[in-house]
Amino acid sequence: MVVWCPDWSVVAALDEAERSPRSPAAVLAANVVEVCNGPARSEGVRRGQRRRDAQARCPELVLLPANPDRDARAFDPVLAIVEDLRPGVAALRPGLLAVRAPGSWYGTETEAAATACQALVDGGVWDVRVGIADDLFTAEQAARTADVQSWVVVPAGGSASFLRGLPVQVLQDDGPRGRELVSLLQRLGLRTLGDLADLPGEAVEHRLGTYGAAVRRRTRGEDRALFAARTPPPELDAEVAFEPPLDSVEAITFSVRTTAERFVSRLAHHQLVATAVRVEAESDGVVCSSRAWLHPRHFGARDLVDRVHWQLQSAGSTSGVGGSLRARKQSGSVRAPIDRIRFVPETVEPAAAHGEALWGAASDDLVERGVARVQGMVGFDAVRRPVLQGGRSPSARQALVPWGERAVDLRPADRPWPGSVPGPAPVRVFASPPAAEVVDDAGREVRVTDRGVVSGEPRRFRVTGEIAGRVGGAADGPGLPWQPVTAWAGPWPTDEGWWSGGAGPTARFQVVGADGRAWLLVRAPEGWSLEAGYD
Repeated sequence: MVVWCPDWSVVAALDEAERSPRSPAAVLAANVVEVCNGPARSEGVRRGQRRRDAQARCPELVLLPANPDRDARAFDPVLAIVEDLRPGVAALRPGLLAVRAPGSWYGTETEAAATACQALVDGGVWDVRVGIADDLFTAEQAARTADVQSWVVVPAGGSASFLRGLPVQVLQDDGPRGRELVSLLQRLGLRTLGDLADLPGEAVEHRLGTYGAAVRRRTRGEDRALFAARTPPPELDAEVAFEPPLDSVEAITFSVRTTAERFVSRLAHHQLVATAVRVEAESDGVVCSSRAWLHPRHFGARDLVDRVHWQLQSAGSTSGVGGSLRARKQSGSVRAPIDRIRFVPETVEPAAAHGEALWGAASDDLVERGVARVQGMVGFDAVRRPVLQGGRSPSARQALVPWGERAVDLRPADRPWPGSVPGPAPVRVFASPPAAEVVDDAGREVRVTDRGVVSGEPRRFRVTGEIAGRVGGAADGPGLPWQPVTAWAGPWPTDEGWWSGGAGPTARFQVVGADGRAWLLVRAPEGWSLEAGYD
């Protein structure tokens, strides 16, 4: 039995973005549509389209980044639901799973499919289709031909006749090799799987290779490939109940120590460590506080106790971050008595991947503990770390990620970025570049044409913006005086975002002043500005 949840990448991404599942949406990889949902397809969006083509077809299209880890995490509850009905589930890929048909458990295969559909719908999975057949390939194709919340059961021995009428385009779901094979079959005049199945086996293997011969066996219903069923994951959650409920943060923190140690020990027994843990607090059986905490390395018992303390202290204080750290410290109670604390591991990794260095990591632990304490007081997004990403300007190559969060959706730094300034990278990049002036020998402002031609050689420059005094290293003042240019390089012209009303054509220059300090100046349509310094 194969269970198929169509467009799963879009479903998981919309759920993570808290967008309506009925919104036209597409998941992009390298600016190409990888997966799109039904509302987007009804507007003409197709897999393989370029981003601009898809937006031209559907201006309301919600664009979502590809994230295989997110898709797999979102699909895990679906696996658990089916696993409760029949052990031995295999996740073929996010959105597609297989299990040995549990007809003997539920009377008939039809009743088994109906039971699986009902369980998944009750679990919140609305678009689910089930296929049952003698082999894995036929069962998958049967699921793809089923209607929403329905199923198709291929009779025993009927795989070959069921597959004969299907178009060869169904092989495109097998990845790049499948798409290449479909293109070749169409050029050879083969339109259905039955046309491929009727060809002699030796001729197919000679012309299409080993992969083509394997596909031919599938189309004839002769493929009896097995799948590796997963082992159900161990129960790693840990919780502690308080009777009577506790309303003191300090009392709760003291009482969860043993549970935190048991939680870490249970992970260690399975040779795992947790890098993301959700802490839930219940009051009268209702979750009143829930938060996912991330750790740069992995959680220990002391780290978990600290997270409980900071989370409850933050939830119990009504004051904001701005004038209230003292109020937070003085707050020792919660808004409602807590009767249960639960630790839920959201991300676990092999312990071997987080082994300590030869001389330990005591200093790193102290730093991480101190930063995490500050983060617990001022907020998760208030403490950030810099991350390098791809881009043409120094500011575009910077990204700030919350402490303990994994950097995702970054522009790759190893790709070519035409128009970018070569190294070495500047030391300081100004968040608000101050205005500047650059003139030639005759005192005229240096300009750059649309073709990147400089009107004259830069001879003098000065900074006139608001932070000019601080840039010069002196006290606040009206600006830097004129400085002769002893050396310069450039321009490096770029024209980014022109299709969306961006900054327009810009050009960057590296200049060295008479005092020996180097700067990165930018010429934009509105004038010159100082973007970065190399001191």
